[in-house]
Amino acid sequence: MTVWLLGDQLDPTITPLDTADHVLLIEAHAFAERRRYHPQKLALVFSAMRHFRDELRDRGYDVTYLRAETFGAGLERYFDANPGDHLVGLQSPSHGADDRRRRLVAERGGTLTLVENGLFLTTRKEFDTWAEETGGDDDGSRTFRQETWYRHVRRQTGILMDGSDPVGGEWNYDDENRETPPPEWTPPDVPRFEPDGITREVQAFVADRYDDHWGDPEGFVWPVTRAEARHALEQFVSVRLPEFGSYQDAMVDDEWALCHSLLSAALNLGLLRPREVVDAAVDAYESGSAPLNSVEGFVRQIAGWREFMRHVYRRSMPDLAAANQLDQTESLPPAYWDGETDMQCLSEAVDHVHDHGYAHHIERLMVLSNFALLYGVDPAELNEWFHLGFVDAYHWVTTPNVVGMGSFGTDVLSSNPTRRRPTTSTR
Repeated sequence: MTVWLLGDQLDPTITPLDTADHVLLIEAHAFAERRRYHPQKLALVFSAMRHFRDELRDRGYDVTYLRAETFGAGLERYFDANPGDHLVGLQSPSHGADDRRRRLVAERGGTLTLVENGLFLTTRKEFDTWAEETGGDDDGSRTFRQETWYRHVRRQTGILMDGSDPVGGEWNYDDENRETPPPEWTPPDVPRFEPDGITREVQAFVADRYDDHWGDPEGFVWPVTRAEARHALEQFVSVRLPEFGSYQDAMVDDEWALCHSLLSAALNLGLLRPREVVDAAVDAYESGSAPLNSVEGFVRQIAGWREFMRHVYRRSMPDLAAANQLDQTESLPPAYWDGETDMQCLSEAVDHVHDHGYAHHIERLMVLSNFALLYGVDPAELNEWFHLGFVDAYHWVTTPNVVGMGSFGTDVLSSNPTRRRPTTSTR
């Protein structure tokens, strides 16, 4: 059996690999010429894929790794060498991706079976059953509420539960997560991972081929292997998590990371699993290493909001991507590209994205999205900017967050424009 894995499915423990004879990975390049993705995002994805290839080979797997312009071109080469082969893969969270993959394989004489994507905490069936039981329908038109879903997930998984009650007696400690750091406070250092030979090779390739893309290619700090991602998780839990809750909604001059986990990119690549991230945070609470408001706030991001976004996107597409109930038509102002504005909060947020491919959730929602909403920017254009600018961005991530929450292009998941909570990302 040949398992075809995508660049956001880089987990060596996924179920199909248990019985795989062969693994196929295709590093496609032309997509990044259609959209000017941040150089650090491209370097992250390609480097993580190449490191994953080597890890699988070290584990004894026979891996075909193809660099091609498109998936179609890569599959052409694969089926020329393996005519009529049957592939098995994971379902993609991105709308339309699975149908395109089946078509590409069928056109080249192969077959493709897609199975449940185990890189999420909940399944499609679970959300659909919950939606129907709480008054939802099958066409995605219902206005979903994250808090109801979040409580359902907590009950079903037992995460931060004391029998049938939430640990501490409250489901949500958001009112304890709005403190301002004192003037003398400084955030902990950001974990940094020195680029190795593979990453440097990828960075050189990205710099040469995509030299007109917006964003600084330097200052790359992102984990590209599971081992590095696990180290980043451990550093967050031991160093950053204790103060994360109190200061998670703060903005501080010249600080881009504060106490945020910086794990979203690793999660969205499959280098970390949501349950292991949640369990690590809960263990910190149970051992007395982190307060409940920090741990619950972080758990809400992973078990609540991230899962919620994935399912709302799935049920609301394709209409969600074009939603614009406020009839916003303005183009994105130049400040989103050059950061030149007298509004310091906006200028710093744009600079953070340019320099790191990242800004934390308050900057995403309350600054970058809220200003665009007030300015009248077309939600689709703002969504495009988020999609290409952030290292953790994928269409299933940005579209419900930016079009729904940030731009109020639809009321499918919120009842008011740019409500203060929840967040625009898993940070």
